[in-house]
Amino acid sequence: MIVPLMEAVADTCGGKAGALGALLRAGLPVPDGFVVPFAAYLAAARDLDLGRFAGEPDDADAVRQTIEARSVHAAVADALGRALDDIGDPPVAVRSSAAGEDTGQESAAGQHESFLAVHGVSAVAEAVRACWASLFSPRAIAYRAASRAASRAASGRDGQPPDDLLMAVIVQRHLDAEISGVMFTPADPGDATRIEASWGLGPSIVEGRVTPDAYRVTEDGSVTRTVADKQKRLDRRGTRLVVRDVPSAARNQPALDDATAARLATLGAQIAAALGGPQDVEWAIADGRTWVLQARPVTAAPPPPTSPSGASGIPATTFAGTPGSHGTVTGTARIVRGPGDFARVRPGDILVCPFTDPAWTPLLRIAAGVVTETGGVLSHAAIVAREHAIPAVLGVPDVTNRLRDDTVVTVDGTSGTVTVAHA
Repeated sequence: MIVPLMEAVADTCGGKAGALGALLRAGLPVPDGFVVPFAAYLAAARDLDLGRFAGEPDDADAVRQTIEARSVHAAVADALGRALDDIGDPPVAVRSSAAGEDTGQESAAGQHESFLAVHGVSAVAEAVRACWASLFSPRAIAYRAASRAASRAASGRDGQPPDDLLMAVIVQRHLDAEISGVMFTPADPGDATRIEASWGLGPSIVEGRVTPDAYRVTEDGSVTRTVADKQKRLDRRGTRLVVRDVPSAARNQPALDDATAARLATLGAQIAAALGGPQDVEWAIADGRTWVLQARPVTAAPPPPTSPSGASGIPATTFAGTPGSHGTVTGTARIVRGPGDFARVRPGDILVCPFTDPAWTPLLRIAAGVVTETGGVLSHAAIVAREHAIPAVLGVPDVTNRLRDDTVVTVDGTSGTVTVAHA
């Protein structure tokens, strides 16, 4: 009913848990925890025809509500209580580990639910149930549909079969991170390790709500960095997550020194060796120790960073940001400041927004390009944009006010520029 994280494998516990289990077995620093495997989810959903809900939004909404309304079976709740006691009943992170998640074909980055600062068996059971139900959220359905379409186009055959609708759930000790971030290990010999880092807990970075510091660590250990204005941080307060202002003196201080960035790159090489290929790694530093929170294959490499000096000569009608996803596209700018604006986006529009957290994923099925005010190249939205071959430019300050709705713009996701047409 419960699998120690050290023993987790992908076949029974999903790709995310399987990778963490492999890293623990390799002796790498992963927080202690356990997994609620596929079998528990299948038992909870045994009377539901899950294949019928794979791609129909109305039916999927019905099954999601059905799962959310059911209590976790008493045997599962009892097993959760014993497993939590075994690790000292600390606050925990509860995270999805679906069958198709974190594979070499697709990341499903941010498409299913995860929860931090969860405490007590009742709250953990509720979070587990929410992870199960998130298989049928609108954003997860949209992601699967787009992935299946891409698979059909590439192979001429149908993509993922419905029997991939399996969800395991990871429960791990919560870390109160002082610094956290994301790292891409090199895809080819001679490539650099790419690291993004900011203050506090990791969701600020992976959800694109802060523009992080960016580091490149070359094979010989040399480090180059671009330090961002990191205005907000996310921290735990009891069982709540709170967003706080970063003190002004720390906003433009580098989150990592060069030695720490180099040590992270070395850890990244160990992770890639243990898992057999280039990895997208989420990491955190708590109490001076570096921890691995997640590792998955790199599904689509980001564009190389542009030289800061290259932005000095651009015309006034061009805005510069961080290259997020390869390609160039011209379309109509659609200013979207929140979910209330989602219905205004039409196929072929350029999505211009403050940030794009995973809830915005359905828009990436119809938008021709993405421009954000905050976020890094390794955020969930940037990863999904690259998987769907949508040009993206990130971290363009105040772009939702500097561009007007219905303006025709050209987005160059390789150079990191947004140019107004006929201005």
